[in-house]
Amino acid sequence: MHIRRATPFPRGQTLVTDVDRNPELGIGLSVLRMETGDRHVDASPLERAFLLVSGRVGLSWDGGPETPIHRPDPFSMSPWVLHVPPGARVDVRGVGPLADVVCLSARQDGSFPSRLYQPGECREEARGHGTLDETATRTVRTVFDADSQPDASLVLGEVITFPGRWSSYPPHHHLQPEIYHYRFNPPSGFGYCGLGSRVVRVREGSTVLIPPGRSHPQAAAPGYAMWYLWVIRHLPGNPYGTPTFEPAHAWTLRPGPPE
Repeated sequence: MHIRRATPFPRGQTLVTDVDRNPELGIGLSVLRMETGDRHVDASPLERAFLLVSGRVGLSWDGGPETPIHRPDPFSMSPWVLHVPPGARVDVRGVGPLADVVCLSARQDGSFPSRLYQPGECREEARGHGTLDETATRTVRTVFDADSQPDASLVLGEVITFPGRWSSYPPHHHLQPEIYHYRFNPPSGFGYCGLGSRVVRVREGSTVLIPPGRSHPQAAAPGYAMWYLWVIRHLPGNPYGTPTFEPAHAWTLRPGPPE
């Protein structure tokens, strides 16, 4: 499912999807756009992650002091992410002219310590390098996964797709549901998202809900870098690990021509 955004996100919180709207997905996503002095308080009974897309905000959680964080844009710097268990109180305060925070959520029966992930803690990889004449080389950032945060319900990261190139490639799928949320540089850009046999055109602020088992390769239009946040929900007894690549295209993982 493609949730289009025809206009910029307004000031305040915009709900894109919640954990109950699509039970098969089970992931909530909202965008918090803040100006100086704006404040957002959240004490939801869900696991949550607050990812700073750009701008300056102050974060406080678990009754602690405020921590100022800043990110000029999602293309040149890895993210700050606050990850908290159900019921933890989070206070977000705008401290600059414009800030975007993506708020993610999922149901969680257990608990874990709250943690603020700093940009330097994000694992960054140049995937696709050395294959396909670099047409699918991209930057993949992983904030936390089943190895680094085994008590979480979510896996969270980002991808930078270079202009005119592919990502989430070769086409792959997994049983665990996923969401992609997009930004472009320049913001007038666009790209394409495959959803099995369907293709949707994504723009600034688009969100795509990826059902279990649906392959989802991506492509950025020439001239436009494409950033997307990706968040996956573990299934009970079946956490996300390695995706399944479509057999017809798995050869593209290897250097050289098809065998």
